Amino acid sequence: MSRIPTDKLNEIEQRFEQLNADMANPDVIADPDRYRKTAKSVVDLEDVVATFRRWKDLTSRYEQAKPMLTDPDPDMAEMARMELAEVEPEIPKVEEELQILLIPKDPNDFKDVILEIHAGAGGDEASLFAAEMLRMYTRYAELVGWKVEILDVSESGAGGYKSVSAIISGKKVYSIMKYEGGVHRVQRVPATEAQGRIHTSTVSVAVLPEADEVEVHIENKDLRIDTFCSSGPGGQSVNTTYSAVRITHIPTGVVVSMQDEKSQIKNREKAMRVLRSRLYELEMEKQNAALSSERKSMVGSGDRSEKIRTYNFKENRVTDHRIGLTLYRLQDILKGDLAEVSGALIQDERTRQLAAGEE
Repeated sequence: MSRIPTDKLNEIEQRFEQLNADMANPDVIADPDRYRKTAKSVVDLEDVVATFRRWKDLTSRYEQAKPMLTDPDPDMAEMARMELAEVEPEIPKVEEELQILLIPKDPNDFKDVILEIHAGAGGDEASLFAAEMLRMYTRYAELVGWKVEILDVSESGAGGYKSVSAIISGKKVYSIMKYEGGVHRVQRVPATEAQGRIHTSTVSVAVLPEADEVEVHIENKDLRIDTFCSSGPGGQSVNTTYSAVRITHIPTGVVVSMQDEKSQIKNREKAMRVLRSRLYELEMEKQNAALSSERKSMVGSGDRSEKIRTYNFKENRVTDHRIGLTLYRLQDILKGDLAEVSGALIQDERTRQLAAGEE
């Protein structure tokens, strides 16, 4: 059996039990922020504690059954062999699960995300595929029980999106959606192409962990807020009130515009959520730049200019270039069946993390 850090796991288990006790503490219940943080800590630890308890049960059964193999009573010896036959194959599996669970977590994994999709090269065809990608992510969210709220949309004349942003909220959204950031390439024959030539266009996707006010403090003096009339495709005004909002963060030059809501107050609230997330991302990029090259290669560059995936309609093919995964069921994936793709990406990262930890 491999070595398991039992001292560390016992400390985690004790911490978990204390947090559960705190959840019933009237002082904690009376403080919403403290209660929320305590509940989140319980969720963060429950998988590793449950797996550790399972490992302890299996190893205890193994240690009790092993000496009984030489029992002079043949019935007792047979019972021991049956017990060991059940327990021995399970122990290494549970130990591997524990090793994975003990890998340092991305602190953003439990966050909701700001999803931004932008049409790139390819004109109208790129904007149409941007709309298809939003549908793909929306359908995937429905399948796993997440909620999608559209923040802002800039439509193209062809019926697609020049850009669209949304909040996706639910359990561990960032832990899965973080792999979607980058350039997605589509290869297909556009409906307007008379000679059947395949066109290549691109869509860029940004996935930002949503930051709260505690993580990103923004001074009012650092903001310039402009209001204007919202506009539709081609720039035409769609209302005559100044409901659209543009917020500029003066120290960084980050600009966020929001016009989806008819209420200026709601547009401002949404714009501030996006601004906080973009500033949080900038801070993460600074931290990543200071990491060693080995660590950078393990966590990935997160570079939005990196081509990560190709969708080839003629071949019914989706290829993720980062891990060399190719699947021939493009239509299923566009309908939101992303489980196999995201699962392979998660497994690849875990494998590299485990290998790095063994060096």
